[in-house]
Amino acid sequence: MTGQERRVLALACAGTFVVIMDATIVSVALPDIRSGLGFSAALLPWVVNAFTLAFAGFLLLGGRLSDVFGQRRVFVAGMGLFTVARLVCGFVGSPELLLAARAVQGFGGALLVPVTLSLLITTFTVPKRRTRALGLWSAVGAAGATAGPVIGGLLTQWAGWRWVFFISVPIGVVTVAAALSVLPPRERPAVRARLDLAGAGMSTAGLVGVVYAVMRSSAVGWTSPEVLGSLGGGLVLLAVFVVHQGRWARAPLVALSVLRLRTVSSGNVVMLLLGLGFFASPVLLSLYLQDVHGYAPLRAGLGYLPVGLAMFVGAQVAGPLTVRLGARRAAVLCCLVGALGCFAMTALIGADSSYAVSVVVPGAVFGFGTAAAFTPITVAATGGVPPEQGGLAAGLLNTVRQTSGAIGLAVLTTLSAAAARSWAEDHPHSGGSQAPHALAHGYTVAFAVSSAWIAAAALVAALTMPRPPSGSTPAPPAAPPSSRGAGATGQDTDAAAAAERA
Repeated sequence: MTGQERRVLALACAGTFVVIMDATIVSVALPDIRSGLGFSAALLPWVVNAFTLAFAGFLLLGGRLSDVFGQRRVFVAGMGLFTVARLVCGFVGSPELLLAARAVQGFGGALLVPVTLSLLITTFTVPKRRTRALGLWSAVGAAGATAGPVIGGLLTQWAGWRWVFFISVPIGVVTVAAALSVLPPRERPAVRARLDLAGAGMSTAGLVGVVYAVMRSSAVGWTSPEVLGSLGGGLVLLAVFVVHQGRWARAPLVALSVLRLRTVSSGNVVMLLLGLGFFASPVLLSLYLQDVHGYAPLRAGLGYLPVGLAMFVGAQVAGPLTVRLGARRAAVLCCLVGALGCFAMTALIGADSSYAVSVVVPGAVFGFGTAAAFTPITVAATGGVPPEQGGLAAGLLNTVRQTSGAIGLAVLTTLSAAAARSWAEDHPHSGGSQAPHALAHGYTVAFAVSSAWIAAAALVAALTMPRPPSGSTPAPPAAPPSSRGAGATGQDTDAAAAAERA
């Protein structure tokens, strides 16, 4: 790995770490934020939702902006907005200002995350190096998700809730300065690229509508006019957006030709299924430890550490594994391991189960497999994409990840609550739907559905992701991005591995 590659990798990892950590660090501080700023019970979830809506809604636009204006500009803009917004969050004195700052922070994250992935795609032109860089990028993301509850709990308890926002400000300042030094300015193109503002508006509004409906469904139900109206409007806008991209847009935000690449389309479908089953797991496990076993929030955050450490190890192993097996086989294997761990939790969690039996052992298997699966899926979903569309592929993949996570969390928490109520009705003397045995049954159902989704991801990967060619031969020397393209397919990684063994 060259010096420039190391510096770019460090920047990409720093960007993804602060954004992913934010998704978990704030949730621990919500009770203190409520009492400190006077949030109502109905408004408090929007401390998280305001960020999630803006983040998910603008990811496609963020990916396209890095292709149009250059990775350096968009990285600096995204990290700068994210950092300033976090600083404002730490100083605000009213709920309204906090929610506004959180929305700006989500927009900054939507600019930042796609460009971190795009940087890796275009900088690492050797397939083996790119795959290992993506593995480290995923591992750092897993570390951010794991560190969030622990750091958030410690800061909230010892320094106050405002420090969950202040903690990443120095990282942001240093990263912006490093990006200005490390990333080269973009050469002025011969023809100025256009930005499809109408398409950006439709895609953002459509995604926001769908994600809003999913998030509200757990509170007011799927049949609520508010949910149905938001969901229907969002889906209609997304449908019009697709037609607009294919027929009317002069400079499409999403070039539909990208979706004709089998690696891209299959990788995004597999990511959708994996995201449905994976991203709700930290919340479900935290609630299980608190509601069923009576853990305090900080102890619950620490209780998730074995799962998080397994995720970090899995993401580290994923790069070499993908090089050796190819993207398709690595994705299938890792998803199967994750589904097995999740199914084991279904069988082992309960009101009387020990922490080691119900969480540590099956959770470690689940965390290792699912975290390892993200690298080969990312390799596939960005494979064969031209350099000028690297940001688009990254934005599309991250949009699928975030949307699937929001949908999965809403569906699984709704199913869990319904299963707990049903169990309580069948056992009238158990103490109601909030009794430990009823709640444990609800979480059992949720993890069963999660395991089914992750197993489906393995099946779809086996059936749709391109097979490596029989008798792989050593890969030729890597050509420059302008002549070679920016993607690494499963075939590429197999050939690179063959070359290394030879």
